[in-house]
Amino acid sequence: MDLKVSKRVTEGVPVVDIDGRLVFGEETKILRNFVKDVLEVSGQAVVLNLSQLAYVDSGGIGTLVGLYTSAKAAGGDIKLACPNARVQHVLEITRLFNILGVFQSEEKAIAELRRRSGAA
Repeated sequence: MDLKVSKRVTEGVPVVDIDGRLVFGEETKILRNFVKDVLEVSGQAVVLNLSQLAYVDSGGIGTLVGLYTSAKAAGGDIKLACPNARVQHVLEITRLFNILGVFQSEEKAIAELRRRSGAA
């Protein structure tokens, strides 16, 4: 299954929808480049909607951590939203669930980004 990414804006916050498998290789490169472009345009804040992410491997986890770290270093932020049970389990066992800021709904992730930026 190919990875598909798309962007939309909700309440003034860019949301990147991730659909498919996030695995080491071309998929991680596609996501990394797409999100970096969105961050440059958006003012360094984005929500990654994981509701259609079927699978993530260690390379995918590394990409999520790298994007988070890059955004933070540039004064921005990334929040993850709507992981399915499998993806949530991977984030929990790697102890990244709380570090990366994972929310069960897109609305909560957006509200947290807006709260942190003072735009709420």
